[in-house]
Amino acid sequence: MHYQPILLKRLWFHVNQRRRRQFLLLILLMVLASFSEILSIGALLPFLGVLTAPESIYSLPLAQPVVNFFELVNPSQLLLPIAVTFIIASIVAGSMRLILLWATTNLSFAVGADISTSIYYRTLHQPYSVHCSRNSSAVINGISGKANSVIYNVIVPTLTFISASLMLIVILLALLLLNPIVALTAFGGFGFFYLLIIHFSRHRLQINSQVIAHESTQVIKSLQEGLGGIREVLIDGSQGVYCDIYSKADLPLRRAQANNMFINSGPRYAMEALGMVVIAVIAYLLVQQSNGLIKVVPLLGGLALGAQRLLPVLQQIYSSWVSVKSSQATLNDVLDLLEQPVMDLGENSINQFLMFNKSISLKKVDFRYSNQSRYVLKKVSFTISKGSRVGFIGTTGSGKSTLLDLVMGLLEPTKGILEVDGQAISIENRQAWQAHIAHVPQAIFLADSTIEENIAFGVPKDQIDYERVRFSARQAQIAESIEGWPDKYQTFVGERGVRLSGGQRQRIGIARALYKKADVIIFDEATSALDTETEQAVMQAIESLSGDLTLLIIAHRITTLKNCSQIIKLVDGEIKSIESFK
Repeated sequence: MHYQPILLKRLWFHVNQRRRRQFLLLILLMVLASFSEILSIGALLPFLGVLTAPESIYSLPLAQPVVNFFELVNPSQLLLPIAVTFIIASIVAGSMRLILLWATTNLSFAVGADISTSIYYRTLHQPYSVHCSRNSSAVINGISGKANSVIYNVIVPTLTFISASLMLIVILLALLLLNPIVALTAFGGFGFFYLLIIHFSRHRLQINSQVIAHESTQVIKSLQEGLGGIREVLIDGSQGVYCDIYSKADLPLRRAQANNMFINSGPRYAMEALGMVVIAVIAYLLVQQSNGLIKVVPLLGGLALGAQRLLPVLQQIYSSWVSVKSSQATLNDVLDLLEQPVMDLGENSINQFLMFNKSISLKKVDFRYSNQSRYVLKKVSFTISKGSRVGFIGTTGSGKSTLLDLVMGLLEPTKGILEVDGQAISIENRQAWQAHIAHVPQAIFLADSTIEENIAFGVPKDQIDYERVRFSARQAQIAESIEGWPDKYQTFVGERGVRLSGGQRQRIGIARALYKKADVIIFDEATSALDTETEQAVMQAIESLSGDLTLLIIAHRITTLKNCSQIIKLVDGEIKSIESFK
């Protein structure tokens, strides 16, 4: 029980000041809605009284101002104004409930949007080494699925819990004014049964919470793996294997959700039946008194209305508790993502400008991914002059890609330094250095949008420089192909560029690098998956680029690097040789 407030306190820390002010206004609205319930319950008593014993209304102190103001002398004259008062009170109470529901729902989803955006922002600002160390399924599920779950199962229920608690206090006060003994007996009975249910269900809810948090991530993971490798799945006929993996994650998830739903909704039906029994017993006991029937009708009507309000409010409080309790593990996962530290780049880092006129140098660089892992690179030192073409070759696992990740500032050396024109690259000037760099990987990521949007990747559509797109495409030797298509640069490439050939995707990757106007372009095995003819065409496009550009090229085949001014050969994380193509 004590774990929930701690989690909610952590969540409150991530609510911005604007939402906190809106929350305080919502509390005020909750109080007003609660008092509107008193009006509807309080207006019922004189209404039933005037129907059964009109003359008794004159003895009520609250009715005297109305009687005197309207100069009512005949009890039958009281029926219309009291009926109208009751109708107005009921309409006001119903309207306040609708307004409260609208405000609660909108605030909950606004906070949910803030949370989801904050997680995405913090995730995108994590170092590259963090992204390498975790599964993307957990992050995607946290941003989309689990953030939505927090809205529906934590934020909305928490606000509902607060609102229902205020409502409960007010309704209980109104019932105490009617008949303290009956009110306390009814509330005590209903409350005791709900506490009993809470006691026996809390452990099951905790287990279900952990199952839902874990299996929801496994479901996303199985979908990503099955659909991501759809070619292999279709060729190998392994659909059954991936469906089985999905089912083993999805079925426990659905069972846990079904259990929570039953625990959440089940008590309502038992309480409704118990409520009818309590009202029947109270009615029987009160009727046994002298003049019981005349006295009991107004009182019983008030109690019936109070019970009608009391039971749903108790159910709301219980249901809210169940929702939050059953989402503890999910909320904890979301909070972990929300509390990811964003690297402090320093106050002046964004405005820094780094010149690159001479050279890039690595000096005695060692690197390993963690203190427990082996060194991937050891005592690596070399200098690359601006405008040169440098090739990197070595067997798989020799450290080529890691080395260029260090050059790009994606990873920090464990030992040693990276220098540009003699200036060490640090956290403060890393973004300024990365502004000089474009990266063309082996597998080019293409969004399911147009050619021009993919070339100007990351640029808002209304800010794309279309002339620059065309110029970049011509430099990358793909403009002729694009302009031969019916929709030209408006052609949609399909998901991950499925409608394009491998060579076309690579040349769009080159055009993207050129659009950025980078003066250092890194080709990380950009042609290794291509056939010989296509590779030659792509390399010809690379070789035709401006001599002012510094090109760093990783390749498996040394013939790919025949036009490089120097070739750096790596073996087991160390530089074996630096030489020219022979």
